[in-house]
Amino acid sequence: MPTEILMPALSPTMEEGTLAKWLVKEGDTVASGDVIAEIETDKATMEFEAVDEGVVGKILIDAGTDGVKVNTPIAVLLAEGESADAIGTSSAAAPEAKADTGAKAAPEGGSAAPVPPAPASAPRADGTRIFASPLARRIAAEKGLDLSQISGSGPHGRIVKADVADAKPSSAPAQSAAPAAPAAAAPAKAAMASGPSADQIARMYEGRDYEEVALDGMRKTVAARLTEAKQTIPHFYLRREVQLDALMAFRADLNKQLESRGVKLSVNDFIIKASAMALQAVPGCNAVWAGDRMLRLKPSDVAVAVAVEGGLFTPVLKDAHLKSLSALSAEMKDLAGRARNKKLAPHEYVGGSMAISNLGMFGVENFDAVINPPHGSILAVGAGIKKPVIGKDGAVTVATVMSMTLSVDHRVIDGALGAEFLQQVVSLLENPITMLA
Repeated sequence: MPTEILMPALSPTMEEGTLAKWLVKEGDTVASGDVIAEIETDKATMEFEAVDEGVVGKILIDAGTDGVKVNTPIAVLLAEGESADAIGTSSAAAPEAKADTGAKAAPEGGSAAPVPPAPASAPRADGTRIFASPLARRIAAEKGLDLSQISGSGPHGRIVKADVADAKPSSAPAQSAAPAAPAAAAPAKAAMASGPSADQIARMYEGRDYEEVALDGMRKTVAARLTEAKQTIPHFYLRREVQLDALMAFRADLNKQLESRGVKLSVNDFIIKASAMALQAVPGCNAVWAGDRMLRLKPSDVAVAVAVEGGLFTPVLKDAHLKSLSALSAEMKDLAGRARNKKLAPHEYVGGSMAISNLGMFGVENFDAVINPPHGSILAVGAGIKKPVIGKDGAVTVATVMSMTLSVDHRVIDGALGAEFLQQVVSLLENPITMLA
């Protein structure tokens, strides 16, 4: 029986993608692990590997097609001895699958209906989705296996043939979860007023010269996630100023010593290091919101916002508290460069407990940043500005002052805790030599 190749979920936030390029053609033989296509997610262009082996019998989705939903059939694979004539029903179901998520049409004729394979995105008991190859689903259906009880060894935890080949059915029938389905379909909350429609807005500008810009996957994701963040996260804001003169002098001295190694530290490198060390000093702030609980992290994994064409990435510097300033600087340059070329892998921009957004290089003095869920906070950094300040001796002097605003998720971090964290960051930046201790 032909096997459908489904549009994969290549990142945790991916719901649809663009089938950018096919690397195989109809009639080609592929083995498990062969790269067969390039797929653009909401964040990057990634290679897609075959899970099963066989011959590409039919390509259902053309290269360049965007908006392809996860789990939509994109091609059909034939097993040894199968003919392309056997594709029939698989390819016929493809157009309908584009509109849905890859559900197969009901069998025709008077014969008894076969046991339906468990859907690739059926939820587990904890609500997470199940991903399985078509062949694995077919074997599971034939053996009466419950896919929610099987751990996948394929890419991103996908269940493949090897996972079900030797598995034994559980004592409970595989269909036991079916009666619970209606209960899961709880009434949706009343939708909030969304304002004028696109057509209504377009009519407002009739007669004016404008260009209509279609939303790509990244912009759609940014819009959806940040709208959700502002509507669902109870933000509050803590503001501090930090005097940078000691840091600027210390940085200049370090850069002179590191010049022979080709290392040039930025102020942002010090802010990353200070934030990472402050998370260790105030572990209550090293936490994320996880729906019905909080996750308190042990390492300091700090995300840093990087502007790219059409949106932004937040690559994560893992274990930042353990790394030297020069190591952080080199890693940040590498991540930022690959982010701008959309070459980051999902594990490089997922995670972290907080983020840093620095607009100081654009002359912005201060701003409030939107928390990127599930982070517990985000630090907005402005430009260093020379200002008159009152010194410890009471005399007025001039200092380079930088404004910082910490946006905090009140479900995770309370005011006093956030203030303690920000105090630690200020203290480290004003006494930079302590970051080397």
